[in-house]
Amino acid sequence: MSSETLNLLSFRGKTRILHLTWVAFFISFYAWFNHAPLLMAISDSLSLAPEQVKTLLILNVALTIPARIVIGMLTDKYGPRLTFSILLAVGSIPCFIFALAENFVQAALGRFLLGFIGAGFVVGIRMVSEWFPARQLGTAEGIYGGWGNFGSAAAAMTLPTVALIFGGEDGWRYAVGLTGVIALVYSFIYYNTVTDTPKGSTYFKPKKIGGMEVTGRGDFILLLVMKLPMYAALALLTWKLSPAGVSLLPGTAATIIYIGLVLLYALDARKCHDVNREVLRTPPEPIHRYKFKQVAILNLLYFATFGSELAVVSMLPLFFSETFTLDPVKAGLLGSAYAFMNLVSRPTGGLFSDKYGRKVTLQILVLGLAVGYLLMSQINSEWPIYLAVAAAMFCSFFVQAGEGAVFAVVPLIKRRLTGQIAGMTGAYGNVGAVFYLTVLSLVSYEVFFLVIAATAVVGFAALLLMEEPQGQMAETLPDGTVSLINVT
Repeated sequence: MSSETLNLLSFRGKTRILHLTWVAFFISFYAWFNHAPLLMAISDSLSLAPEQVKTLLILNVALTIPARIVIGMLTDKYGPRLTFSILLAVGSIPCFIFALAENFVQAALGRFLLGFIGAGFVVGIRMVSEWFPARQLGTAEGIYGGWGNFGSAAAAMTLPTVALIFGGEDGWRYAVGLTGVIALVYSFIYYNTVTDTPKGSTYFKPKKIGGMEVTGRGDFILLLVMKLPMYAALALLTWKLSPAGVSLLPGTAATIIYIGLVLLYALDARKCHDVNREVLRTPPEPIHRYKFKQVAILNLLYFATFGSELAVVSMLPLFFSETFTLDPVKAGLLGSAYAFMNLVSRPTGGLFSDKYGRKVTLQILVLGLAVGYLLMSQINSEWPIYLAVAAAMFCSFFVQAGEGAVFAVVPLIKRRLTGQIAGMTGAYGNVGAVFYLTVLSLVSYEVFFLVIAATAVVGFAALLLMEEPQGQMAETLPDGTVSLINVT
């Protein structure tokens, strides 16, 4: 692990773990987005109304917000090898439910449960952080995130062809079912080919499970504040499904869910208090502390980066179609250019973080993101199409490189909590998507892009409070001695 370079052509040691793990993430996103390129066939087969199709899209992201929190905790407690393997195996079941659906209710159940597999991203963040030193961590996490995230684009490019090969009215069912088979098979491959840490290294676990550990009273209050937007996003999704939205849920059921979310937040806060009771009474030694404000800032940045990416990817084909009067196929191809940048952009963000510093890289990328969305807000039918696509790709570079830079910092805050920190930050990406898509339903495309640019400016302001990770972080070994882990 002393090499300064990262040889991606190797399939040994830490690079082997990186390849096996990004493939696991790739498959999780391949399965999660298996519906998107097949929606027309699915809609015809199940005789779905437009409102029901929109509902499926909403349900697809609903469970991912709490799932990323839960999966983060399980990863820290049981290790990424077991957690990712079980996640892929269990996540294959909703693929089969959706593939066999005979009506809207069954399809809705399958899509809702499939949101669980979207939490796979969190697991690999912890796995990669265990195998790579700080000087290579941003690059490795960027490759993991960028190449794995390409699973959604790969689904769009390959699954329609798979459906055509099987042919007939049920072609889409075989295509969706195949993604479940791939996830199930790879769950066994992953479990039998990786280990949580290099030989001889210790896997540090949280002292308690059920809530994130903090190291001060102010941090505890900030933790409770930062949990509120996640519950608000779930309430917003409920509102969209209520009679005020697409009317999937009756008013009484929506009210029960609202009350349930309030009670769940109270229970969550109580659990966090129980986990941190000793810390709130007697703060730990300075060497064992970390600043939760670092986590809060990363949450806001991922809200603006990945949140906007999820929202823009889902609306860009329609935007191009309406702005330039294109047919759906051409508009879809042009829109896919935005997501295609992931292969290069996210690793580049991580690489720049390793080379030039975490904070300054984030500052430059977030400013670029704001400029990019400001530029996109100016696109109209008078623009040449090639210039509009170039503007979208320029913007997407900063968005996705920003995502890579965010997760170049996440593993450097507190090693034993990396899964939970990644889970919370990842969940904020989904919260951002819910927020931005709700904004889009209320305003014009121009205002939508300007709102994203404005939130990026807020993120840049928050970055001024962020501290560059320096020196070492401390973790306690099983025998009670302290181990110091380099973060620079």
